This record gives sequence, C-alpha cells and structure tokens, in this order.
Amino acid sequence: MGWTVTSSPRTSGGQHETTQVPVRHPRGGGGRGRRQDNTVVASPTGTSTTISGLGVCTSHTYTVVAVNTAGESAKSGSASATTTGCVNTGLPRHALIGYQHASFANGSGYMRMAEVPAAWDIINLAFGEPTSVTSGDIRFNRCPASECANVESDADFIAAIRAKQAQGKKVLISIGGQNGQVQLSSTGARDAFVRSVGAIIDRYGLDGLDIDFEGHSLSLNAGDTDFRSPTTSVIVNLIAALRTLKQRYGSKFVLTMAPETFFVQLGYKFYGPGSGGDARAGSYLPVIYAMRNDLTVLHVQDYNSGPIMGLDDQWHFIGGADFHIAMTDMLKAGFPVANTGIRFPGLREDQIAFGLPAATSAGNGYTAPAAVHQALDCLARGQNCGGYTLRGGASPALRGLMTWSINWDRYFNWEFMNGHEPYLNALP
Repeated sequence: MGWTVTSSPRTSGGQHETTQVPVRHPRGGGGRGRRQDNTVVASPTGTSTTISGLGVCTSHTYTVVAVNTAGESAKSGSASATTTGCVNTGLPRHALIGYQHASFANGSGYMRMAEVPAAWDIINLAFGEPTSVTSGDIRFNRCPASECANVESDADFIAAIRAKQAQGKKVLISIGGQNGQVQLSSTGARDAFVRSVGAIIDRYGLDGLDIDFEGHSLSLNAGDTDFRSPTTSVIVNLIAALRTLKQRYGSKFVLTMAPETFFVQLGYKFYGPGSGGDARAGSYLPVIYAMRNDLTVLHVQDYNSGPIMGLDDQWHFIGGADFHIAMTDMLKAGFPVANTGIRFPGLREDQIAFGLPAATSAGNGYTAPAAVHQALDCLARGQNCGGYTLRGGASPALRGLMTWSINWDRYFNWEFMNGHEPYLNALP
C-alpha cells in the first residue's frame, strides 16, 4: 500500500508551494504516524496527510509506521523531498569548481584571472586569512609582484572578475585554507569576521563565500553532543556570522564549504571529544546543518584523508572510485552521528559535489579520470557502483566536482578540466 505525504511550505512571494513525498507504509493496523528525526509530525488515519509550516527550498526526510493497540510496526524506509521555491543561483546543473591561487604562487605558478578558462563555473579565490587565529579579522592580500611577477593590477583583476560574471561564472572569496586558522571564539571575532569578509566581497564585487576551515579552526567542547543545537563558541559564532552575511547579500549569495572528511563523514564513527578523543571529529556537522537551507554546494575534500567508515560499515581509502562513492553517498543519505542517537539528515543532491586533487602534486588521493567517471556514473546514474549499494539512491542532479586547484591543473596541461568537464556535461 503506497502513501503520499504532501508537504505544504510557508508561502514565498505570494506563492504557495507543495512537495509530495511518496512513502511505502508497512503492513499493519489502524492509526498511523509520520516521523522526522524521530519526532511525530502527523498521525492521520487515512493514506495521506499534509505537513504545513515548511520553508521554501527545504529538504525533509520522513518515515512511516503503522500503529494499533498492540503498538507500532517497524519503520518504513525513509523518503526525502525538497519543497519548491529554490532560488536560481545561475549555476549549471553540473558544475566544475576550482580554487585559484590568488594570494600566492607556490610550485604551480601564478595565473591571472583573465587566463582562467571558461569551463570553470565557480572560481574560489585562495585565500582570505585572519590577522591572528582568534581575531576574526580576515584580509585578502593579492599575490605580491616579488612572488608573482606576472600579477595583474587590481583594476585588471576586478575587470576580469566582471568578465567572468558576465559569462555566468561565480567568483567567491575562500576563507581559511591549510595555513589560515580561523577561530571565532568571541562575539567580537564574529562581528569582525562579518565586517571584514563583507568588505572583501564589496571591494571586488564577489558572488559569495567559501568556507575552507581546516586544522584547529573548528572543534567541539565536552558535552556539546547535539549538532542541531551546538553550544561551542567557535561553532555558534560561525553560524551566526554566516547567517548575517547571507541575510545581508540576499538569496543569490553563493555559499560553499570545503571541509575535510575528518570534520564531516568521520562523525559517523567518532563525534567530538567524547567518542574518539579528538574534539574536531565531525565538528563541521553543526555548521552544515544550521546552514543547510542556505548552502549552495558542499564539496568535501576527498583527499589528504585517512580511512573513513562508510554506511556499509567498511573502511574506505582515498584514491579510487570507492572512496568518492561511499563518502558522497553519506552526504545524500544522511547518517546517525556517533554516540548521540541523532541522525544527520542528508542534503539535496544539487548541494553535493566532491573534491579531488587536480594532479599528484596537488594532494594525496589523486584519482585517475576513469575512476572519477566510475564514481560519477554510480552517484548520478546508479550504475557501475562496484560492490557498493547506494543508501541515498542515485542523484541525477549531483552538482559536480571541485578541485585543488585550477593552477595545478594548468601546470599539468588541464587533465582535470579536459577530462571531467565533458563528462559532467553528459550526465543526466
């Protein structure tokens, strides 16, 4: 017997939107219940119900149980859907995302903004960094001529950004990186972050913000075990800062995140200091959850990672299709967070991409193009998955691929761009 849950969100712009979530209900008795994150949201006696008060462009996951005087049946499989009303950010269905070394050159050399090929849909300027770890005061210093002899003027840099935007590309400031530790441990640091990041966005006319907090930027205090209502100051203040920036710049503001697997998927096995001893384990989860309806793309770094346990309860290792499939499936399906009894809900498929090094010199975990394509086939089409079974189902609207970096890709003759952009464009 099939049931349908009809979700009626709040109105937006005078329009009323609904989303239907087909759910297979278990065999059983009379009264019925619907649960979302173990909370009963409706108890109809018929075969459908309307759940009201949902926001526009929000994702929801439901299960169904049959209820009678003897108790409850086992839960049905979960079903997810997204309410309508999502803002069109102007991104293509499948996007190629890369980092440009804008403040340094390193071994790959400097590249002018005007030299970035049109294939790149989101260009993340690396990096904005704080004046000190806890100041919250972010500065974006373009590469000096002493390091980057071919660096363009500010005027030419800004003109090239405008040209990219005229082509429909998005140019973001990325905050953090390997060397840019950012700890918003006070409200003063929170406010400085908002003020200084806003100044960078305004000066260069950028489309949004990428959060690439690594190292010891985020961690969880002892006792902070519910990602839905965090209490650790560095997390609470980051969430507040991001919400302020999103509100300031409006619906077209592009927000992306590039956490390492340690801060996201590891939360399935270890979460915070109480489970594995490292307070950073899974510490991005509260931020992702809080910003889930404003997040444009989450592209976890599927590289520079140790083994991570997937939803099949097997350890997965970087460098092959299997790792990308298992890690990305966790973002779509969601997963129970270690030792909390709380399930982290999956994201919309259009919010999900995965990150790769452009070449062997760019990071540990380089994956050959054929293996990347196998992962895309599995994730987007449900085909060629090897021995892995997708828990979240196929994601035809999977957003795409991210790489570190555009500069390294140029250095290695554009293998990443030339190998993957046509493949992305051919996905459903």
